[in-house]
Amino acid sequence: MLFTETIANWADWGRVYQSIPAFAKLAEEILRREGFPAAPLAPLTPGTNAVFLAGDVVVKIYAPKETGMDQSKDKETEVFAARFAKSRRLSAAPILAEGVIRDKYDFSYLLMRYIHAPSLDDLLPEADEKRQFALGKALRQATDRLNVPCPAFCGPDALCLPEESRWESFPASFQNERCAFVETHPYGEPVFVHGDLCTDNVLVGNELVLIDFADALLAPKCYEHALVLFEYRAYPAFLRGFFDGEDAEKVYGDVLAGILIHAFGGDLVKDAFGDPAGIPSLDALYGKICGIRF
Repeated sequence: MLFTETIANWADWGRVYQSIPAFAKLAEEILRREGFPAAPLAPLTPGTNAVFLAGDVVVKIYAPKETGMDQSKDKETEVFAARFAKSRRLSAAPILAEGVIRDKYDFSYLLMRYIHAPSLDDLLPEADEKRQFALGKALRQATDRLNVPCPAFCGPDALCLPEESRWESFPASFQNERCAFVETHPYGEPVFVHGDLCTDNVLVGNELVLIDFADALLAPKCYEHALVLFEYRAYPAFLRGFFDGEDAEKVYGDVLAGILIHAFGGDLVKDAFGDPAGIPSLDALYGKICGIRF
């Protein structure tokens, strides 16, 4: 047995998923089976799954079904998304191998080539406004190539009011308005969206490289744009580049529509604006969104 920790629920996974000692033997066996040399593991930015660097190979091990939140679908999504991104002439981390290793638990995994490039998280704090603007414009060019219709894949349906628990702390009046809005708003044609274009998931080399497609799905384009406005609100020049030439009122309206269906929407709103008790209605939320200047 290569993995000896006990996983009976999501809390157990949260306790061990960043542990190099817990996953070292498992990762070594995955590398051996796929024909890659063993190398000491180093930590990478944590997300939901176990992600480590072994030499120049990223080893990503997905949470098993025993957590109660089987993440194996995330692997299928990432494999599809990498192929789709390549078909759209976008740079993404190359997938070297994928499979399932059966040990104490069945672990789905991906091996990807590590991209040696700084992320927007590294660059934006030190970038001047001109550089921020250019980076924002580059990300918009990338998302415009990506946000197009594509065949259905295993991502969730963005219009099924996902992750209701993220909105439970908001006033009942807000929750009722949100449901009514989503049910009646003309969202338009769903397109492929990355779903989590945070600063850590955009690398900057000779061109932008998008990584971590685990949250990719078919959704209205406003889904992608909503996260960008919230995620990069500390960088107005970056947002000016991303939304260059667009009417601000339309942008804010699209962001409101997008954040209400985003898988992380409730959390993004709370992180940006604080206590949900102060947001009793969609009008109140829209007013706060308009306060994000670009």
